[in-house]
Amino acid sequence: QVQLVESGGGSVQAGGSLRLSCVSSGNTYSRYCMGWFRQAPGKEREGVARIYTNSGNTLYAASVKGRFTISQDNAKSTLFLQMNSLKPEDTAMYYCAAGPTCAGWPRIASFRYWGQGTQVTVSS
Repeated sequence: QVQLVESGGGSVQAGGSLRLSCVSSGNTYSRYCMGWFRQAPGKEREGVARIYTNSGNTLYAASVKGRFTISQDNAKSTLFLQMNSLKPEDTAMYYCAAGPTCAGWPRIASFRYWGQGTQVTVSS
């Protein structure tokens, strides 16, 4: 079993920055891959970024590459998403997710565990 708790969302103007955090606990094998997803109203949930927790290998969606950075603090079992140069189209509920492998990225079904989400709102 894995527990994920996100924090750090909020409201910001376009061009601003936010840093999301996700504290994880539970089975280490089930957290070999961790990722951030987002879902805007009326849209499907989409993958934003993912990381292999043992190697640190990362991958980003094209829409956020160069603006967002996924990272981790293994000692504190915390996943981060640094979001810079935010745009109104980044407005969404952001979710932390965990799974045993990143092979299925960005398919939602490949991630078994999900946090409750944290809202990010970017105004123009």
